[in-house]
Amino acid sequence: MLITTTPSVDGYTAARYHGIVFGEVISGVDFIRDFTAGIRNIVGGRSKGYEDELVEAREDALREMAERAEALGANAVVSVDVDYEVLGQGNMLMVTASGTAVELVAKA
Repeated sequence: MLITTTPSVDGYTAARYHGIVFGEVISGVDFIRDFTAGIRNIVGGRSKGYEDELVEAREDALREMAERAEALGANAVVSVDVDYEVLGQGNMLMVTASGTAVELVAKA
């Protein structure tokens, strides 16, 4: 499954549009990560725990979006956008990936 932020792919044409597809992930962050992130905010540096959680949530959202596109018969998702939102008291992260599911064919 090709996933791209661009609206088209060089050398291919969209033979069929299957519509907009989404992948959503809501991830909770645990107390230990919150605590160590707070310490890092005071002393400076990057929060590895939060970064790992963000990477995993983004990959899960993109994977879910691709699975939904494949279920529609698409072989690509174009114009992909990934959004991030903090929910609740700041202890939940929502990652949403969206794009247009298409069937790409090579240009003759």
